Amino acid sequence: MTYSKNIALRSGAASLALGVALIATPVFAQSSQSDVDQCKQDESGQCLSDRELATDSTGSDEGLIIVTGSRIASSTITSEAPLQVLTGETLADAGSVNVQETLLENPVFGTPALSRTNSAFLTSGTGVTSIDLRDLGSNRTLVLIDGRRVVASVPGSQTVDLNVMPTQFIDRIDVLTGGASSLYGSDAVAGVVNIVYKKNFEGITANAQYGATEEGDSDRYQANVTVGSNFADNSGNIMVHFGYSKEDGLLSRDRKGTQTDAFSLGRLNGNISDLYTEYTPYYSSYPTQGRFIVDGGDTQFTYSPDGNLQDCFTTNGDSCGTDGVGPNGFNRQNYRTLAVPVKRYLFATRGNYELNDNLSFIFEGTYNKTTSSRIIEPFALSSDGSTGVYPDSGVMPIENYVVQNGVASIVSNPLVPSAIAAAATDTDGDGLRDIGFARRLLEFGNRTGSTDRDFYRFVVGFEGEILDDRFHWDASYNYGRVDESQRSSGQVNVANFRNALAVMQDVNDVDGDGATDDMVCINAEARANGCVPANIFGAGNISDDAVAYIQAPSSLQTKLEQQVLQANVSGSLFDLPAGSVGLATGVEYRKESSNEDWDALTNQGLNAGNLLPDTSGSFDVLEGYMELRVPIIADQPFFKLLEVGGAVRVADYSTVGTTTSYNVTGTWQPIDDLRFRGTFARAVRAPNIGELYAGMSQTFPSGLTDPCVGVGASGGGAIGDNCRAAAGVSENIAQNGSFVASQSDLQGISGFNGGNPDLHEETADSWTIGAVVNPRSIYALRNLTLTIDYYNIKIDDVIASFPRQFILDQCYGQGTSNFCDLIIRRPSATATNSAGSIEYINALDVNAAQMKTDGIDFTLNYQMPVGITSGDQLTLSGSYTHVFKNDYYPIQGGEDVDRSAGEIGTAKDRFTTKGVYSNDDFRWSMTGTFIGRSYEDDQLCSSLGANPKCIGVSSQFYLDTQVSYEFIEGFQIYFGIDNLLDNNAPLIPSGTTFNVTGANTAADVYDIFGRRYYGGVRLNF
Repeated sequence: MTYSKNIALRSGAASLALGVALIATPVFAQSSQSDVDQCKQDESGQCLSDRELATDSTGSDEGLIIVTGSRIASSTITSEAPLQVLTGETLADAGSVNVQETLLENPVFGTPALSRTNSAFLTSGTGVTSIDLRDLGSNRTLVLIDGRRVVASVPGSQTVDLNVMPTQFIDRIDVLTGGASSLYGSDAVAGVVNIVYKKNFEGITANAQYGATEEGDSDRYQANVTVGSNFADNSGNIMVHFGYSKEDGLLSRDRKGTQTDAFSLGRLNGNISDLYTEYTPYYSSYPTQGRFIVDGGDTQFTYSPDGNLQDCFTTNGDSCGTDGVGPNGFNRQNYRTLAVPVKRYLFATRGNYELNDNLSFIFEGTYNKTTSSRIIEPFALSSDGSTGVYPDSGVMPIENYVVQNGVASIVSNPLVPSAIAAAATDTDGDGLRDIGFARRLLEFGNRTGSTDRDFYRFVVGFEGEILDDRFHWDASYNYGRVDESQRSSGQVNVANFRNALAVMQDVNDVDGDGATDDMVCINAEARANGCVPANIFGAGNISDDAVAYIQAPSSLQTKLEQQVLQANVSGSLFDLPAGSVGLATGVEYRKESSNEDWDALTNQGLNAGNLLPDTSGSFDVLEGYMELRVPIIADQPFFKLLEVGGAVRVADYSTVGTTTSYNVTGTWQPIDDLRFRGTFARAVRAPNIGELYAGMSQTFPSGLTDPCVGVGASGGGAIGDNCRAAAGVSENIAQNGSFVASQSDLQGISGFNGGNPDLHEETADSWTIGAVVNPRSIYALRNLTLTIDYYNIKIDDVIASFPRQFILDQCYGQGTSNFCDLIIRRPSATATNSAGSIEYINALDVNAAQMKTDGIDFTLNYQMPVGITSGDQLTLSGSYTHVFKNDYYPIQGGEDVDRSAGEIGTAKDRFTTKGVYSNDDFRWSMTGTFIGRSYEDDQLCSSLGANPKCIGVSSQFYLDTQVSYEFIEGFQIYFGIDNLLDNNAPLIPSGTTFNVTGANTAADVYDIFGRRYYGGVRLNF
């Protein structure tokens, strides 16, 4: 079977801040106290206990701390679940403009659905940066700010745009892996990313940075300033942040490996070993000079590179026919984008004011404006197809009936070259000669899009302590909103184009200009509305006036809103001999809405592009949760600590009704140096607005294999019988001896996606078991921390549409009529497509699939004094993930499975390592990121008759470095190099699964920029 998950789914803990700041800046450190503080010492050099560490962190023996992964406030900061922490200093070491680029270095994150390098061809979402824990989809990773939800930036989804995060305002980022719905609600299926802002900052910190690639392009700028101050006799604190960043785009023509259209040679010659060999040039058959099909496709006309009309066409060859000259195709790569430009303006603020000893007012606000744009090749237009100028007949009449002075006559289009007119026949039976055409509309310019996205978020609330400070409570209101305005150019008004192609010579001066030898549009109403004849014969011949009449800029306006009211209480319920019983409970009400409004032509599919409907919807949910943690034994032989816990959350959705999630946790610490931990969680994900309410939107899938290709007049088993029963296939076989699908046929497959209001929630079971080793009793190893955690996640009732390749295989391989109903083939040949070729494969979201993944995570952190200079130290850290499986079942419980582990974007082995040498003034960091050898999609291999892992790409190791020096107190300069080894991205050509259009590689997995440099200054007062 051949189908791919990659196609189907490509689709408050501020008190801990100081404690985490004590970490020796690992890349990602485990977050339990024994994990991350790495034996913080007292003045005598002895290791501090968990209780002493908590006291040191909070400045009070009674300080209460809340860790991501638990809502219970306690005086210790251990975590039962695997929790990794990215510190603000690590972000600074990376010179990050956007936190996505640093997060993606960690192996727990999969390939992002949206980034600068894979969003140029999207109808919306350009410039958005998302994250995806465990490669389970962005919708299954919950992103929080200070433990509270963040409004999504992609209409209809829960996808949070990391562009809205002010990098220099971030104190740390907690990454909790595994199901956490019982604590944080829906969407926390793969885990939680909690971005914690700085708090109680006093002073001024600022930085300015500039960088560029070694090629001198893709410039990057950023400038930031944060100001904080106490007020009212230190009863309050307010912080304000301003930030600006600009990342220039990168075009395909700016890199040698992406300047010319290419395609997989193996897809053309059937040789598996050639799959990752490029065949070039592989131009588009939609040329700027036009391709004109006459006499039902038996003859094609075009213009040679010298501009001469010829009666043959060759897309990539040097010659055709008897004296034709080529190549005649169009090089799309000259106009495509590798990385979209992104500009950000950021404002963030937060504050608190102590009204009395037990009550404080808190507030937080963030505003972000992100602008992005894209450039892709000029529009490709044809006479036929669902988006063509003549969708019914597929052909353009070169003669028209005209009534003048009461007399009806047939007039010929004078713009049609005589040779083409002479060869044309009446192919649709209306009595008029006609032709088909395919043309690249260079006169209309590149297809461009610009996006302005405004993000607003504020939080107001109160917090305090009750019952002799044994409990901490908070209540808050959180409002978020995203407005997006998108404008696109380069497309056409199909009705106007049709009018502009019906042309006659104005022998009767119908336009009243006194001339009888000019050309006019035949339709009088169209002339009154400004119709100008369009000459599509030859490059550059469509006039500016005609372009102005035909062009149809498109627009999209979106609005997403989120409102959250929540109240929480947590602390110590009562004391047992082994310690305090921790309790947390709370309620939350959340309402979300999403609206996207396209222009009228796009709604109707009349701009020759995708038909996209308006979508709007909303839902609300009332939730309540309770968490309990019970210490069983403490400070006994082999039981330094034995503790169990659990949580349950019940939610009532306006859409799917009542859902329940829960977890169970356990910790056993036999000695100070060793701790075992485990969790089991039932998580849920309710369908989002898009999955429920999206209208039928058009898409053009790529990478599909038609099972009918090669089927003859007989034989072929069940596939052969089912194919021959489909419309047009037998006609194709009769013409060619066996079923043949051309390049245009494969590129012309369309389909419609849509939501489903009958969806219900996904459910996931996840469990982890692990150990933390911190041999603090051995002096030489007291600063060493090792962790190992096994994870296992199974998601049932996955919301997804059936993969289109799966639909094809179920129809023709299995003969399942329900799947055959989703496939529409062309009953007869059109001007540009073969009889029997696939026109549509439709897909709706359903609760039918299943996902399973498991693997193992390792982390290591170590620090030691060096002794070269005063106060210097060396810090080493690393994070490694091995994926055992990542399986996608299109039908839950079925035998058909897409195994992604080891494939490109889901490498089985990934790790990140970091070394830092530092003293009071100097800091030098080096970060290495490894992506293991990865393979082509097993489903494509299978469709070509090969075994899984039929071909792959070599492992990659990227090395980044930064050096900083503080010349005078408060003034620091720094310089960094990313991709120090100047790795080239592996060749993954078009026609294979993981190719990103325009990049000749998996641009969302591998570095496409090459070596790049940056430098800057930091000021701290």
